[in-house]
Amino acid sequence: MVIEKALRSIVALHAEIPEDGFTAASLGASRAGSGVVIRGDGLVLTIGYLITEAETIWLTTASGRVVAAHVVAYDQETGFGLVQALEPLDLPALALGDSHKAQLGDPVVLAGGERGQFVRAEIVGKQEFAGYWEYLLDEAIFTAPAHPLWGGAGLIGADGRLLGIGSLLVQSMVDSERRADVNMVVPIDLLPPILDDLLTLGRVNKPARPWLGLYVGESDDRVTVMGLSEKGPAAKAGVRRGDVVASVRDASVDGLADFYRKVWDSGDAGAEIPIEVIRDDRAMWVRVKSADRASYLKKPRLH
Repeated sequence: MVIEKALRSIVALHAEIPEDGFTAASLGASRAGSGVVIRGDGLVLTIGYLITEAETIWLTTASGRVVAAHVVAYDQETGFGLVQALEPLDLPALALGDSHKAQLGDPVVLAGGERGQFVRAEIVGKQEFAGYWEYLLDEAIFTAPAHPLWGGAGLIGADGRLLGIGSLLVQSMVDSERRADVNMVVPIDLLPPILDDLLTLGRVNKPARPWLGLYVGESDDRVTVMGLSEKGPAAKAGVRRGDVVASVRDASVDGLADFYRKVWDSGDAGAEIPIEVIRDDRAMWVRVKSADRASYLKKPRLH
């Protein structure tokens, strides 16, 4: 009964992005996922990549009703996105839970999609997560079995409260020989400290982190450039695909998360960051003039 009530707060989300948007090529110009109503006036929490640069957003309730919405904010550090319905949704707001108290093995429900499809699961991990797109969570939540419609899905605890928002489908080792699909979820405890800023300013009220425009991966503790944003700072500085990142500002890099932290500790967006890379078995230095990623994105239209 508790879960059935919570499922009423789940909506499907469809976003349209301009073809010339900065993220259109990588994330698509048409994006679909889910969101969770967190306030009675129709404020919906989702995962931010669904709504980045969106011009048009539609929300669909479990009953099939479609309502237009607009972007309120996207926080690049947490990955959360907020949209506001432009008409009453007439849906209950889902109360926020305490993701810090969630434990391994706790039964949960991950819900998303147009008909509130849900998967009964359990928490199988709470650990650091570093994403290839210059993204880092100190403690993400991982659940299994996986929900196939994970983007923006709501993670609901046994008490019917919201514990997080679905971000990715990843693979995790079940044992020494088998892998299984699991959902990576952004914990809800990251939202309250920034919610007021997002609602009033559309962003968190602090300087932006330096962004390099890199897509990087980690293998055997080596951080390797897998791709670059063509117009991004790293590409302009001469970083190439296949470069291995060895150090930042004379400090050696020990894995992907360490690389990000060293970059972000180098100053605010705009700081020049010396990076040592290994290319063709030779070490070389590049100086990357970092940027604020938001400056590359199309701004939401006001309604």
